[in-house]
Amino acid sequence: VLCLQGGGKMSEKEKMLRRLGAMDFAIWELHIFLDTHPNNRRALKTYNDYVEKRMILAEEYEEKFGPLHLGR
Repeated sequence: VLCLQGGGKMSEKEKMLRRLGAMDFAIWELHIFLDTHPNNRRALKTYNDYVEKRMILAEEYEEKFGPLHLGR
């Protein structure tokens, strides 16, 4: 459940978490697609691009709000 602060407007933290979730979903879907289409170069490039963008977004998030994962 996504909590919205300030009368329905998402905070920057909430927006970034939502973007990270969307990236994770897209990466997972591409991963599944590539399992059955391993020679699809366009899908592989898109997958690699998304993984790189997700890493950058995660670094931005962690600089602003701290670690995404605690423990382990």
